Amino acid sequence: MKPSPIRGDVDAFVEAVADDLGALSGRGTERHRADAVAEATNIVSAVMDADGRSTDAELWAFVDAVGRLLDPPLVDTPARLREARVTAGRRHWVESPSTLLDLLVRADRRDGTRRADRYYVRALALAHAVAAVDLVPSIEEVAAIDRFRSTILSAFDLHGLSRPGLPTGRRPPDAGSPSSPTSGRVDTDGSTPSSGRPGGQTGGQPNGHAGDQAGGEGRSAGPGSTADAATGPAAADTATHPEVPPEPLEVLLAELDELVGLDAVKAEIRRLTSLLRVQQLRGERGLKVYETSHHLVFTGNPGTGKTTVARLISRIYRSLGVVTSGHLVETDRSYLVAGYVGQTAVKTKAVLESSLGGTLLIDEAYALARGGENDFGREAIDTLVKFMEDHRDDVAIVAAGYPEEMATFIEANPGLKSRFTRTLHFADYTTDELVEIFAKLGEKHQYHASEGALATARAVIATEPRTRGFGNARYVRNLFEGAVAHQAARMGGLLDPDTEQLATLVAHDIVPVGER
Repeated sequence: MKPSPIRGDVDAFVEAVADDLGALSGRGTERHRADAVAEATNIVSAVMDADGRSTDAELWAFVDAVGRLLDPPLVDTPARLREARVTAGRRHWVESPSTLLDLLVRADRRDGTRRADRYYVRALALAHAVAAVDLVPSIEEVAAIDRFRSTILSAFDLHGLSRPGLPTGRRPPDAGSPSSPTSGRVDTDGSTPSSGRPGGQTGGQPNGHAGDQAGGEGRSAGPGSTADAATGPAAADTATHPEVPPEPLEVLLAELDELVGLDAVKAEIRRLTSLLRVQQLRGERGLKVYETSHHLVFTGNPGTGKTTVARLISRIYRSLGVVTSGHLVETDRSYLVAGYVGQTAVKTKAVLESSLGGTLLIDEAYALARGGENDFGREAIDTLVKFMEDHRDDVAIVAAGYPEEMATFIEANPGLKSRFTRTLHFADYTTDELVEIFAKLGEKHQYHASEGALATARAVIATEPRTRGFGNARYVRNLFEGAVAHQAARMGGLLDPDTEQLATLVAHDIVPVGER
């Protein structure tokens, strides 16, 4: 019988964990193989039991990959295993760190080693392999993998260990702006995206993407714009840098984790990533793959991180092989719709073609559906739908805007409704989150906000009306820029300010936006 698709992952996990335990105890790998097998058994069983049912394919895989390693070996039919509830009752195992994981993280903290990293990588690879046994993993299985990942990372956090994907600490190292290797855009704070991540990787906003979250949703780019990101540069960079390898998925997920707030959005992206990872595994192993839509709808007020997340998703898609370059192109109605008959399709197609290999973010996409049946926006929508069908294997579209208007946009064309099947809502940031973004902006620009400054910033932010259109992180950027201007004026009155004074924001520097 052909080996099950999880046998290799079980063996790799057992070998790695037994080897690390043997090194810790000094007793050798074989002495701890049974412990590693027991841990693998729990992981496999927990994922299979997540949805409360085990298919024949899953149970055959269990027998082939795990049963042969048990003492005595377990050899039986799926019906008998199901009757004996061999994998039942294990779904909650992923919700708290195991004794073995706790041992590894404690040892890493004591010895300065990274053995728990290897557990993390092998355990999640095994969990995804189990979910890939069936054609489509259940929602519960994908959610169980996400809980398992969070459980492992919580153990790292508890013991002060650097998370996998973040080699020098929990936060991404300073590495320039987080655009992909192929991006030709200019960030809205005026800086040009750069690379500089250790090991030749690119991307990663310093200190939790403070700059991106605080202003990454400004003016859309397109033909004729300052950034000029929707045409030549993005496509040209894609062609001239094909050798740049995709970034490791764990690095990208670590960057996602470090974004301020957005808990529901981040959870949904992790689940989508797991689903795509499972399909990638099936494809690599010659198994039938269920086609999953890569197109997304983002809803929410301005400044809630939609551009930041779209850029990160495009890089994740590249890491998973969904797209070939991972760049992000930003656009809106003004760059898609022309004023004369026959020109809109040409204009829209040019922008769409510039996004091939990456992701196109259409800001205020609902504007395309306004103006009635004779409006040229309808022609742009028709062109968009056809392009999505013709290039389904190498482009992702993200349509963004306010919730109510986006619902109208999706209803404007039957092809949109069938392709945009997943909506992510970006809620307004809380006051605490906005204060955190303010502090991170200071870190990024080498300013320290005193306790008084943060308290004043909190008071100012808390009084700002949270109406429709509230600027969120964009408002905080304006608040920060005003504080820097006031601090500069204050420093002008000092004869010889020292470095600490030059780098410190105080309560007096924080002035409500518009009161300059």
